[in-house]
Amino acid sequence: MWKDLAAVVVLTIAITHPVQLAAEDAPASQKSLAEQLVDAFNAVFGVHPGLRANHPKGVVLEGTFTPSSSAPSLTKAAHLQKRKAPIPVTVRFSAGSGLPTVPDTNDMPRGMAVKFALPDGTKTDLVVLSFNGFPVANAEEFRDFLLAVAASGPDAPKPTELENFLGGHPAARAFVETPKPPPVSYGTLPYFGINAFKFTNAKGSVTHARYQLQPVAGAKYLSKEQVATMGPEYLTEEIRERVRRGPVKFKLLAQVAEQGDTIDNPTIVWPDTRKKIELGTITITKAVADSEAAEKKLLFVPGALVPGIEPADPMIAARSAAYIVSLSRRAQSQ
Repeated sequence: MWKDLAAVVVLTIAITHPVQLAAEDAPASQKSLAEQLVDAFNAVFGVHPGLRANHPKGVVLEGTFTPSSSAPSLTKAAHLQKRKAPIPVTVRFSAGSGLPTVPDTNDMPRGMAVKFALPDGTKTDLVVLSFNGFPVANAEEFRDFLLAVAASGPDAPKPTELENFLGGHPAARAFVETPKPPPVSYGTLPYFGINAFKFTNAKGSVTHARYQLQPVAGAKYLSKEQVATMGPEYLTEEIRERVRRGPVKFKLLAQVAEQGDTIDNPTIVWPDTRKKIELGTITITKAVADSEAAEKKLLFVPGALVPGIEPADPMIAARSAAYIVSLSRRAQSQ
C-alpha cells in the first residue's frame, strides 16, 4: 500500500522562470517554494545525481506538428497558424515516478512533453499528464502532499500523515484511489493539461481552455494478465518499434471553459461535454538514437509561451520555477 501511494504521487512539474537559488542544505524557511517542491520530491524518491527530480525515466522522439484550420479562431500563437510546412517537434514520453529504474508496468500517470521549434528560432512547450485532474489546488498543497507521502513509510504511526492529508483533501484521495492501468503503448494514452491557459486570437477575443492530446490509434490498456507478461522496459521498447513501423499521431485539442468554470484550480475537472477545438496533429516519425544524451540537453517548460497564449492558473509559474531548480541541480551534478 505504501509503495502504491508513494508512486501515485509522482506528477509532471515543469518550469518557466529563473529563480534565486539558496544552498541545498539551507533551512526550509530560507528556500523558495520551487526549491521546497524539489526537496519534497527528493524526500519521497531520493536524490539521483544528473537526473530530473520527477519523471527521470523517459524516451525522446522526433516528428512534426501540423496546425488545423480551426486553431487561429482560438489564438494568434505562431505555431497554431496556417503554414506551408509542418513545424518540427521533439517529444519526450516519461514514466510516472522520481525513480529512474521504475518498471514500465507501474500504475502511475505517464508524462508527455512536446517542444515546438518555429522557423524564427522561437520554441514553445507543452507538458501534459495521462490523468485528467490534479490532486491539489495549488503548489503549496502539492508540497505538503509530497511531504506527507515521505513521512508515511511502513513504520509510521497510524494514522499516517498521508492518511490525515487525504482525509482533508478529497481530490487527492480520488487521485490516489483512481485506477491507472498500464497502457499498451505511450502512443495509446490520452494526455491532459493540468492547468488552464488564456488564449487570444488576432481579433482580441479571449478564451480559457485546457489542452488534451488524444491518440489517433485510440486509448488502449493492458489487462492484468498482459501486464504480468511485460518486461520493465516494455513501453520504451514498444514505442521505438511502433514508430519504426509507421508514424504515431496525436490530435491536439483545447477544451474550452464555459462561464462559471473554475480556471485556477486543477483539481476541478471540466465536464467532457465542454466544447473542444482541434488545434492540429502531432506526428511522431522517429526515435532519437541516443535518448539519454538528448534528455540531458532538454528542458520542457509549461510557461515557455508565445504571444497569443498566457497562463491562467498561478500553478503554471510554480511548476515552471520548480523545474528550473531541478535543472540547476542536475546540471551541477553532471
